[in-house]
Amino acid sequence: MAEEDLGPVSHSRETFSGDFSRNEVQLDLDRFMEVLHENSELKDKIRDLEFEDKINPWQKYVHLAKSLDAWRIFPRAFISVYMVLLYYSTIWFMDLQEPTLEQSGLISVIVGAGAAWFGLYTRSNGDGGND
Repeated sequence: MAEEDLGPVSHSRETFSGDFSRNEVQLDLDRFMEVLHENSELKDKIRDLEFEDKINPWQKYVHLAKSLDAWRIFPRAFISVYMVLLYYSTIWFMDLQEPTLEQSGLISVIVGAGAAWFGLYTRSNGDGGND
């Protein structure tokens, strides 16, 4: 085969040789190791770029939400508000001279809702689900 047929490969004649018509190439071992190392580095860069695409920009907020859920701040605040509501409504009801049926019903609903809310609070395990 003539050198003009090889095109740009003719300049690197000392490192590459072989029969190009059969897709065979002989390569120096040092050059092969360089190419292998370069290929490895490129694959590592590709993995890093793919990993950067998968980074969640909202991860800090997800962590904050999990922390709030683990500490159960909102259920505890709701229970505290309910206890204050129950206390004041009980004091108000006991101060009435002659409570009506509607006033008794209101207190009954407040106490019943509190029992249901407290049951849900104690059955939850703090990870967002129920047992």
